[in-house]
Amino acid sequence: MAGLLVVPLVRTVQWSFESVRYGSPGTFVGLQNFADALTDPRFGKAVLFTVTVTVVTTLILIVLGYLIATGVNRLSLSRPLVLGIMLVSYVLPNLVGAVAYSWLFDDNFGGVVNRLIGLMGGTQVLWFTDQVPNALLVISNTVWHMLPFAMLIILAGLQGVPVELREAARIDGANAVQTHLSVIIPTLRGVLGFVTLISIMDVLRMFDNLIPLSPQAQAIGNESIMLYVYSVAFADGATNLGLGSAINVLTILLILVMLIPFIRGIFKEARAER
Repeated sequence: MAGLLVVPLVRTVQWSFESVRYGSPGTFVGLQNFADALTDPRFGKAVLFTVTVTVVTTLILIVLGYLIATGVNRLSLSRPLVLGIMLVSYVLPNLVGAVAYSWLFDDNFGGVVNRLIGLMGGTQVLWFTDQVPNALLVISNTVWHMLPFAMLIILAGLQGVPVELREAARIDGANAVQTHLSVIIPTLRGVLGFVTLISIMDVLRMFDNLIPLSPQAQAIGNESIMLYVYSVAFADGATNLGLGSAINVLTILLILVMLIPFIRGIFKEARAER
């Protein structure tokens, strides 16, 4: 664990204060790398795009995950089959799934979605070159990939809700919606917080799915933070490890800021159960 996590983290923090290139020792430059990152409009666009996709995707995952888990929880004999079908998108390697997903919107590979839009009288949508359609494409793919995980965790939580609580709600005259809002969802607060926590961490680190889904990410402003780091530190001969490390440190701080409310909620839930 020290070799895989602690040492790379220490190295990243060290390089963030240095000018480092492959094959040469670093030169201390203080906060210059952080200043360069924070004043780079490209970094600002990457942060805005990544945070927007993260917030929208997480909200969709929680809502759809809960609705689908509620439906699956009512199944009996067909539940294993439904779960097996749904988990296919999650067990696929992210890059493989993203490539296959992109074919639905690419006329060179059939473009099923474009054909359906045309049949309904819509105009052609430039999914890969227009900013907003491309952002919707990325969000839909991320939801498609991560929804089975959110659904499965919430389903496990639903199965742990005491039957007595549901029966008490019915006796008190609560309808189905009121039972979910006032009884079941409060009971699942810790589970929903955990799903939100994992979803935020995963979406903030999105990288490989953008390669097939957003080939012009930098040009249209749909570049994620991790894709920006890769471009700065590795791609196109830009071997600036110092700037890339500084961006990584800023990303870690951003992740911590977004996760603090949910981490505190989980700790409160744990203390309450004691």
